[in-house]
Amino acid sequence: MENLKEKALSYHQHPQPGKIAVVPTKPYADPADLSLAYSPGVAYPCKEIKENPAAVRRYTGRSNLVAVISNGTAVLGLGNIGPLAAKPVMEGKALLFKIYAGLDAFDIELDADDPEAFIAAVKAMTPTFGGINLEDIKAPECFEIERRLREECDIPVMHDDQHGTAIISSAALLNALEIQEKRIDSIKLVVNGAGAAAIACTRLYMALGVRRENIVMCDSRGVIRADRAGLSGAKKEFATARDLHTLAEALKDADVFLGLSVADVMTKEMLLSMAPKPIVFALANPDPEIDHDLALATRTDLIFATGRSDFSNQINNVLGFPYIFRGALDCDASEINEAMKLAAARAVAAIAHEPATEALKQLYPDKSLTFGPKYILPKPFDKRLLPKVSRAVAQAADESGVARRPLADLDAYERWLSTLIDRENRYLSELMAHEGAERPKL
Repeated sequence: MENLKEKALSYHQHPQPGKIAVVPTKPYADPADLSLAYSPGVAYPCKEIKENPAAVRRYTGRSNLVAVISNGTAVLGLGNIGPLAAKPVMEGKALLFKIYAGLDAFDIELDADDPEAFIAAVKAMTPTFGGINLEDIKAPECFEIERRLREECDIPVMHDDQHGTAIISSAALLNALEIQEKRIDSIKLVVNGAGAAAIACTRLYMALGVRRENIVMCDSRGVIRADRAGLSGAKKEFATARDLHTLAEALKDADVFLGLSVADVMTKEMLLSMAPKPIVFALANPDPEIDHDLALATRTDLIFATGRSDFSNQINNVLGFPYIFRGALDCDASEINEAMKLAAARAVAAIAHEPATEALKQLYPDKSLTFGPKYILPKPFDKRLLPKVSRAVAQAADESGVARRPLADLDAYERWLSTLIDRENRYLSELMAHEGAERPKL
């Protein structure tokens, strides 16, 4: 771990601090260029946009720009570390938008724990951005913040901690159920954890077909029961009247376990008590709800997934959010709705069925890349994600009535997306080669 710490700190510091930068996209070599870029030439697009606000798509980078916004109150597994300490994570998210979907992104860290102050700040900056990615905001405030911003802003807003996890774990669930030969409308689901991600996952699973009466949700006090006093609105939604009190009781004969809680909360005995061919998504980071090796040694009929990249079946939000925003922005969607989330989940799930490309086999030489119990999701470097998922999202936006600029030719759009990242990566490689010199120490 010490070696990893040193490498990580060096990575973030050299050749210059941070992971993102602003670069020009137009010529700037002579006075004529500058007269177009700024005064007097810049007045012309300003006037066009004043007369027709929709022209902002043609003359500015707004439709390719996402804000990654956090107040640092629930950062990864680090907790409430504040906006300054959250900045490396938000910069990293901005980098992922760029390298996976060709979207520009600004990270914005707000010193605003109060939900009203946070909402007001984000609303005030919406003229700058095509979409808002909310990140690492603690529950329950995150629910109200996202709800209000979705209602009051006319651009896509998504809290990725909630919906990114829900979308990718939904894709994993669809494929795991197919392999285990189980029907989604008959499975018994146990959810351990009642935070933002757990609530969003459970809601999306229900949209896919999981029956409400087959769900048991637990928190640190055990099963969330209807007779418990002081339940929040979100917990009331999933409270049960059944005579269950502990996680161990809930897991008996369960088909699926979703963990978004703490390490080692599931025991070997609990896993053994589950139904035949169980599915376990143990997503606590860095250590899952049950040890990876212990789980696989305990049940040979198990499909097991975690949030870690060093195990098979990583449930990783990067499989979703870059492509969801790409599709939403390209069709000028007014929001990211449930239809778009479901379309993204199904598109991600479908890619895992396809034969692995040679490029993927070279990147993951020691991994199984054939659809099955150890490969229920595509890998983050699968270049098919961008064209397939973004297309599905844009199509769902159109069909659900939220696309203000529907894409006339989806096949042409998919072909364009297939070439986008290679061109972006060549450009970034050239840029880093030219600007790789380390800053002087001041």
